[in-house]
Amino acid sequence: MLTDDETRFIAFWDKNKELQSSFISKLLRGLPMACMFGLPILLLIACVYLFLPEWYTKISKTSPETFVIVTIAVFIAIFFYAFTRMHFKWEMNEQLYKEIKYKEKKMQQTKPLP
Repeated sequence: MLTDDETRFIAFWDKNKELQSSFISKLLRGLPMACMFGLPILLLIACVYLFLPEWYTKISKTSPETFVIVTIAVFIAIFFYAFTRMHFKWEMNEQLYKEIKYKEKKMQQTKPLP
């Protein structure tokens, strides 16, 4: 017999499976968590660039364009993390759904007929 949580999950996943499977959906739903990791880095880059512009270039002997490259790299990391995290979560839900459906099918096969 399926538990109440399992039946609610099956109903939820039947309804939301297709909505959450698109690339844009995964990206948009994953952005808040990804921004929690990426925005502090971007804030640090902006603070150094705005308040101490010569300090970094004198210390590291690099050009000021390095900030642009690092900023682009952080944005790419944010988008990658957002999509990857939500795709992994979608795959885990799909796996759980298949396991519950298999369990339900097995229970129906072993159920004796009256």
